[in-house]
Amino acid sequence: MDDLEKQYVIDALAVDSWRMFRIIGEFAQGFEELADVDKAVTIFGSARFKPDNPYYLKAVDLAADLAQCGYTIITGGGPGIMEAGNKGAFTAKGRSVGLNIDLPFEQHANPYLTDELKFKYFFTRKVLLMKYSTAFVVFPGGFGTLDELFEAITLIQTKKIKPFPVYLVGVEYWRGLIQWIQSTLLQRVHTVSEKDLHLFKIVDDISIIPAEIEAYYESETHGGFRIPD
Repeated sequence: MDDLEKQYVIDALAVDSWRMFRIIGEFAQGFEELADVDKAVTIFGSARFKPDNPYYLKAVDLAADLAQCGYTIITGGGPGIMEAGNKGAFTAKGRSVGLNIDLPFEQHANPYLTDELKFKYFFTRKVLLMKYSTAFVVFPGGFGTLDELFEAITLIQTKKIKPFPVYLVGVEYWRGLIQWIQSTLLQRVHTVSEKDLHLFKIVDDISIIPAEIEAYYESETHGGFRIPD
């Protein structure tokens, strides 16, 4: 190995070391700033929905109801459904947390946050979105929303986190995906089991969600995120 190659290796190691420290820093800041969150509901959904979208309006109403029940509302901190969730909590004078991600498009902090944290890495952000949640409510969205949904279900399925309620809002929106899971994953290739389809609940009526989450919260000892051994 010549001197140029050696310097390249040294530079690469230095970059990786600083990246590691930044990752640790994001975790440490998140744990410190959210340590006093008692009970919370995380709301996911598309960043592209405008304030006149029916799902946006539903998210505002649901977040307001949950905030009035004493729940902190956590979102990704951006526009669309994230903004709607924070807006509902903010207008109900509840705690409204946004865990924002640095992206070249779409993502900017919405104006309804009482607490904002910024992240460079998706995986550190997702840990924080899950760690403090008593429940997830997933509105229609794109790839990012599906990623967050399936990661949450996988962690519950594999018992890496304590089970908690997961709601999918919008029966018509989710129908095709659920039919594919049932017909292909469950019945044809057998890569999921029947009980896995009970890890989430699909609803149109959001009015039932706060009472059901409260009943769950009262009946369970909330253990939060469990780091695997």
